[in-house]
Amino acid sequence: MIKKIFSRPTGVFSLLVLATIFFIAVFGQLITPQGPNEINVANMLQPPSPEHFFGTDELGRDVLSRTILSAQVSMQVSLISVSFALFFGTAAGVMAGYFGGWLDNLLMRIVDVLFAFPVLLLALAIVAILGPGIGTATFAIGVVYVPIFARVARSSAVSVVQEPYVKAAKTVGASPLRTITTHLLPNIAAPLIVQTSISLAFAILNEAALSFLGLGAQPPTPTWGRMLFDAKGFLDQAWWMAVFPGATVFLTVLAFNLLGDNLRDALDVTVDRKESK
Repeated sequence: MIKKIFSRPTGVFSLLVLATIFFIAVFGQLITPQGPNEINVANMLQPPSPEHFFGTDELGRDVLSRTILSAQVSMQVSLISVSFALFFGTAAGVMAGYFGGWLDNLLMRIVDVLFAFPVLLLALAIVAILGPGIGTATFAIGVVYVPIFARVARSSAVSVVQEPYVKAAKTVGASPLRTITTHLLPNIAAPLIVQTSISLAFAILNEAALSFLGLGAQPPTPTWGRMLFDAKGFLDQAWWMAVFPGATVFLTVLAFNLLGDNLRDALDVTVDRKESK
């Protein structure tokens, strides 16, 4: 699989970009040229220069440093939220596909109700109830992606349950837990891996949207969405305030989507895409 991804330019590009973003997210504190919240009014709205590669914002803060530190927040939120959705969505989908009957109907009707709401709208409703903050934003994004993983897991599990080796395991008295962990999960992993990559891309976008609306991480914590919000009043004076964090979001989301496409082709699976609206 890895060999197939590296054989394609888009696969190499996506892995290089994501490796860079992950490195920045982990070691951002060590590589920022200045403190992300160091205010220097005398240097406010300075264009990109050797001293400030990405320029400065309306408070004289270094845009490069804030862009680098924002990666940590965005990756943290996306990884935790998608891991949450992967765990609970897969659990619900596998149980529905394996046991069927009334449990399948109940769980899938809940999934249908959640699917009736646009992703961002549902996330906004959850944050509005629980209050703004990075923790609630992470939880909200995780919840809205649970039904996507549930549907992918359920559709895959339904077909695997009909395989002879699963029926044989049931016949010899293997417990549901053993059958699921030994036979079901390994055989539905491929579409879940692809869906994870795609969901990470949309989680980045949703985190940026929530932060832009002031419902994600709160100041002074730098985030790409908050930087775009701060930049909207200075687009005619300081284009760099919006271009650099915006370009970073674009590249990160593009890389995750390209990785998902390459994983889909390498694993030869079909996944469910649901874009935020």
